Amino acid sequence: MTHSPSTPHYLRLTEHFQKVAHFEHLSALGDWDQATMMPIGGSEGRGAAMAELARHIHELKTARFIETSIKQAEEERLDSHQMSNLREIRYHFMQANVVPADLVQAKTQLAYRCEHAWRDQRANNDWQGFKPNLEALMTLVKEEASIRAQAQNLTPYDALLNKFEPGMTTKRLEHVFGDLKSWLPGLIETVQGQQANDSKISLARCSAQNQEALGRDVMAYLGFDFTQGRLDVSSHPFCGGVPGDIRLTTRYDEADFTSGLMGIVHETGHARYEQGLPKEWRGQPAGGHRSMAIHESQSLFCEMQLGRGKGFLSQIQPKIRKHLNSQLSIAELNHIYSRVKPGLIRVDADEVTYPCHILLRFEAEKGLVDGSLDVADLPEFWAEHMQSLLGIDTRDDYRNGCMQDIHWAVGELGYFPSYTLGAMYAAQFRFAMETSLGPVDELLARGNIAQVFDWLDKNIWSQGCLLTTEELVKHATGETLNPKFFRRHLEQRYLK
Repeated sequence: MTHSPSTPHYLRLTEHFQKVAHFEHLSALGDWDQATMMPIGGSEGRGAAMAELARHIHELKTARFIETSIKQAEEERLDSHQMSNLREIRYHFMQANVVPADLVQAKTQLAYRCEHAWRDQRANNDWQGFKPNLEALMTLVKEEASIRAQAQNLTPYDALLNKFEPGMTTKRLEHVFGDLKSWLPGLIETVQGQQANDSKISLARCSAQNQEALGRDVMAYLGFDFTQGRLDVSSHPFCGGVPGDIRLTTRYDEADFTSGLMGIVHETGHARYEQGLPKEWRGQPAGGHRSMAIHESQSLFCEMQLGRGKGFLSQIQPKIRKHLNSQLSIAELNHIYSRVKPGLIRVDADEVTYPCHILLRFEAEKGLVDGSLDVADLPEFWAEHMQSLLGIDTRDDYRNGCMQDIHWAVGELGYFPSYTLGAMYAAQFRFAMETSLGPVDELLARGNIAQVFDWLDKNIWSQGCLLTTEELVKHATGETLNPKFFRRHLEQRYLK
């Protein structure tokens, strides 16, 4: 990243947003600490501190000089990368400037209180305890959505989508998801029929300590840089921190190591993307991740495109044997990781039924934001859609129903569609990669995983936000989002 004396306004903006990045670094570490290390008694004080920090970051992003400096910088002689950075500065300023600081602080503090209470309330299946917290938070979410919508000439839900997936609209999602609903139920039924007589493989108990050792070994195989990151445990797996200080978490089930392992593979995909973002743009908006769907595409690329393929399993099977004293064969691992079975929990879902969990949440979020769905009616809505989409009864099971995710407990609506969009992008990236490298499964089986990550680095990671989402996908694959590749991937892997 270079500057010129002839670009004083642009230079001032970059220095200012570098300062913003420093405070966001601290905020990210506060979030990680709350989820992993903070004692239960620290919740109230931490919530107040984080709310104050959020308010400060918001005030920095909305400083009076920014709007004028952006206009003046537009008249300066900037190269193409600087212009991209200015575009992203403008986007960040717009996103922050439309929401009053008081609302940012109030929502942050309430979200911390709601999320902390949710941990115990979910464990106790306490919907009546959680409901008033969620109702209060949804009031602020709808207020935020309305403010953002008016400022951007969007519908309220589109305004929330735009926070995570710039340019995405409800109309576009309804088209993409409508196509998905036209063929996915039939595929699920067919695959389940094919697998109906498959025998179940029993798993031996494995200690969390041994699973962690395995996870670290697999992370190293996936190229995770432990000098710039760490692995911990939390109730909900996530990847946080910043590119030079990545914080991963997972959770372990001693009766079934396979879930925690793939959780680590998934989060490592997020981490590799963060660690691969362009260092010369670190601390600038252009150096950040492109969108949440692109972020999810990288985690799902690792977990689904790579992690559940025979080539990957052939490489980690010796590691499983070493750390868990497991005698599972590659064929047995493939059997476990290619099972299609509707279940209650989104994060544990196989890749064929997973989109159904997102279709449900997409419809619920639209209703919660436009007012057609009340929080009080959420459990019934959930039960009806789970029955319709997956044939599962969730009545009175709030813990494994509408209380299972952390997203709504922290007031983040508009994020869920990114997961299935990410799966679609991941499939599209894989097929594009194979046109030049050959079948990915064969590359991994031969021990050439580095070629896979070199392709991702060149085409995705190193681009940061220098390109828009559509430009990035077209740069990598030759076309913009095309859901046909996701269908091709699923049919190729699961239909006999």
